Amino acid sequence: MDLPETLVIIAALNEEEGIGPTLAELQEVLGDPLFLVVDGNSIDRTVEIAKEFGARVIIQTKPGKGRAISKALVDISYDPKYVVFTDADFTYPAKHVLNMIQILNEKPDVGMVTGNRFNPFLTPEAMKNPFYAGNRLLAIAHRIFNGVDLADPLTGLRVVRWEILKSWKPKSKGFDIEAELNYVVERCGYQIIEIPTAYRERLGEKKLKLRHGFAILNRIMLDAFRYHLS
Repeated sequence: MDLPETLVIIAALNEEEGIGPTLAELQEVLGDPLFLVVDGNSIDRTVEIAKEFGARVIIQTKPGKGRAISKALVDISYDPKYVVFTDADFTYPAKHVLNMIQILNEKPDVGMVTGNRFNPFLTPEAMKNPFYAGNRLLAIAHRIFNGVDLADPLTGLRVVRWEILKSWKPKSKGFDIEAELNYVVERCGYQIIEIPTAYRERLGEKKLKLRHGFAILNRIMLDAFRYHLS
């Protein structure tokens, strides 16, 4: 059996409200991708719903988004062309993924395409959110210390070439995984392209807290230190 060129990886924890709509929309847009859902021991119906959509579900033993991504990468037993990362809360419209894949098809020097939430469609109310301010500060730190110049470096929507990911051994345990991946892609000699994306209100409880920003900043500094030692 021929396996799909596109694999979708989703880290989930108690996302019974969002996981169904997320997978349904991705199926509608991508046709028949493979879904790999890494569940952090949900106590709701997240796993059950994911399996109803044909997703392969694996359970992580320790918490954290970074650990979930690490577990997913080890579990992949074939070579897809592209890997889609998105969140389980229905915030990122799946329609953007096709455009992201097209860019990778047309530009071999681009290793990853990400969704930029901070575009002209962003509302003034959203800009007053403390998470927006924190993201902007971390974007500046990412640019200064890692040389990664992205408007939205912590976006949860991204499409990456598998050839970059298959040898990657993530060091991040939590939400700092996006900053580490940005660094890895650029260190591999690839460009990163951002495209404007819509961003919907999440379904279910928000997991990201302000304290996670310190872990992300720490990852940025650790990568910068490692770069200067290499």
